[in-house]
Amino acid sequence: MTQKRLKRIKFRNRLFIKNRLVILNENTFEEIFSFKLNLMNVFVVATLGAIFLILITTFIIAFTPLREFIPGYSSTELKRNATELALKSDSLTVALKKNEAYIKSIQKVLTGQLEYAKFNKDSILSSIDMKEEGVNLAPSKEELKLREEVANEEKIENTSSVKKDKSAKK
Repeated sequence: MTQKRLKRIKFRNRLFIKNRLVILNENTFEEIFSFKLNLMNVFVVATLGAIFLILITTFIIAFTPLREFIPGYSSTELKRNATELALKSDSLTVALKKNEAYIKSIQKVLTGQLEYAKFNKDSILSSIDMKEEGVNLAPSKEELKLREEVANEEKIENTSSVKKDKSAKK
């Protein structure tokens, strides 16, 4: 047999050799209790204990308020308040825009730039909604030119890197 195989057999035999763990009173040498153990039992118990400890710690952190002390976790109440405030701020900005448009149109009427007969609150509010929807997302000429320049530069870089790779392989 090879030496590796012999070492494995010796190690396997050592795992299952019975040993006795005895706890004695030092003054009287009286045996308090004793265990019959082998190395394999000790490994199994230690591994199961470690797994159990990890599981208990994970469950305690996951299902109790302790998780709020870990960086990156926040309380559910804080998340709820943040979303509520975000929705309120969005609705307030829309209301503010409507009020500003209404005030501007009233100023136009007061300064004489617009006749009172043409002044209507509903038409003002509908014009605000139409302005917000009519956003032009088409790229400008300068943006198209910049995109072409960037594409050309990328092509030049790619061809030069391919040439370098080919020369390095040779």
